Amino acid sequence: MKQGIHPENYRVVVFKDMSDGTQFFSRSTAATKDSIEIDGQTYPLIKLEISNTSHPFYTGKSKLVDTAGRVDKFMSRYGNRQRKH
Repeated sequence: MKQGIHPENYRVVVFKDMSDGTQFFSRSTAATKDSIEIDGQTYPLIKLEISNTSHPFYTGKSKLVDTAGRVDKFMSRYGNRQRKH
């Protein structure tokens, strides 16, 4: 392997799906200011809005996930309009 081409901050992080609370470990170089303590160890935390544990394609369930109020914002702008022919 070539020396000096790999990132220095490649470390174990915890990814957390905020829609269902699922957590999993992986390695990443992504920057984050959040951290979480698991079994006495502190790990960097990366928050996800959706992952394979909550995405309808993987779960087979049609579930609306709206963490930022996007659906309400859309409905307030465009939801009550009648279609003109």
